[in-house]
Amino acid sequence: MAQVLARLHTSTLSTSSRKSFLSNHKRFLHNSRSLFNPVPISKFESDQSLDYSKYAKNVDVIRKRLGRPLTLSEKILYGHLDDASTADVVRGESYLKLRPDRVAMQDATAQMATLQFISSGLPRVAVPTTIHCDHLITAEVGAADDLATANDVNREVYDFLASAGNKYGMGFWKPGSGIIHQIVLENYAFPGLLMIGTDSHTPNGGGLGGLCVGVGGADAVDVMAGLPWELKCPKVIGVRLTGKLNGWTSPKDVILKVADILTVKGGTGAIVEYFGPGVDAISCTGMGTICNMGAEIGATTSVFPFNNRMKDYLMATNRSAIAEEAEKFKSALLSSDPDASYDEIIEIDLDTLEPHVNGPFTPDLAHPISKLGTNAKQNDYPLDIKVGLIGSCTNSSYEDMCRAASVARQALAKGVKAKSEFVVTPGSEQIRATIQRDNLTQVLEYKSGKTYRKERRTP
Repeated sequence: MAQVLARLHTSTLSTSSRKSFLSNHKRFLHNSRSLFNPVPISKFESDQSLDYSKYAKNVDVIRKRLGRPLTLSEKILYGHLDDASTADVVRGESYLKLRPDRVAMQDATAQMATLQFISSGLPRVAVPTTIHCDHLITAEVGAADDLATANDVNREVYDFLASAGNKYGMGFWKPGSGIIHQIVLENYAFPGLLMIGTDSHTPNGGGLGGLCVGVGGADAVDVMAGLPWELKCPKVIGVRLTGKLNGWTSPKDVILKVADILTVKGGTGAIVEYFGPGVDAISCTGMGTICNMGAEIGATTSVFPFNNRMKDYLMATNRSAIAEEAEKFKSALLSSDPDASYDEIIEIDLDTLEPHVNGPFTPDLAHPISKLGTNAKQNDYPLDIKVGLIGSCTNSSYEDMCRAASVARQALAKGVKAKSEFVVTPGSEQIRATIQRDNLTQVLEYKSGKTYRKERRTP
């Protein structure tokens, strides 16, 4: 704390900013667990507790001030306001000062952000922060060889990030541990979370009911240093889902259809919020995929309301205490108010939704599978498939692996041989171990697939 005071003494912050800065660091340096809510926010941060009651109080203040029902997005966002009693809250117009719960950084962007934080002179990060080594691994040969190459080529970067993480209190996920967004979903995301991450697909955490926003390194450093994060108050686009997914229609087809409707610019300056009876027909990792791909329509982020699918996922990943706590605040904080208003509403019937293929050239050029062949011939698209990929941060969950393995098994049973390259990248070590346990790895590799260990191709 003495170092923090010394830093403040020489800084150019205003008096009010200094008070806010110091107050935040006092909160962080002391054990934040409440006697009435002793639920850790993650299994790695037992000294940081989940305090839904604090968020709910802010939401009550804003609801009274605005005099109207609130959407889920608004509840989570306004629940994290630095000062709910005085904040100017106008969707699409005002700027909000927010207090995110955590920061996540991938290794490519974490380097400069970490250097900037070090230059602040602060002894530790002010909010839980993690570094994930995934972007600097290039998928070329196979898991073992590619990981060894990455460890050799990027040794200086990895050593720096590991050392800095250890010194300044940042969690460090080494190369080979998994893709940042899958690791966050499995370990750190929770319903009602407000998180910023230095990657465009950070919204993946919306599949577990959090508002997770991709930002630049400078924004991340501000939050790591204990300063409020500023965001233009987003509009809210509602997507009402009815019916149930059937046949080979998957959660990805939901967002591919949304991209068709909104285009690559339609989500700009807005949060996409899913609701309706069809939500319960989608798995937690499926919801994560939908939120992840919301980045392709320019959305600030995307989110689903807390439901039993999320509860099941939390319990399966050994976070039953968080699930139980979230259940208590399901109506007050983790779902929209009845009659909440949206700036725009889209209706999608899952019963009639077909599998889609989007592209080429732009992610909003949608083709229902029944029209794909005709559209491809009419527009002179390439007809030969050169390579197939099951993986990346969007398609690397256990559910994705199971669907691919099911197709592979059927093909093998019919004696069909692969004519193109097939690449598999499990999203995390947990997923790799699980598909190996369930003999999915053998099926996929026998079908001429190459399995790469939890990595991403460098852009």
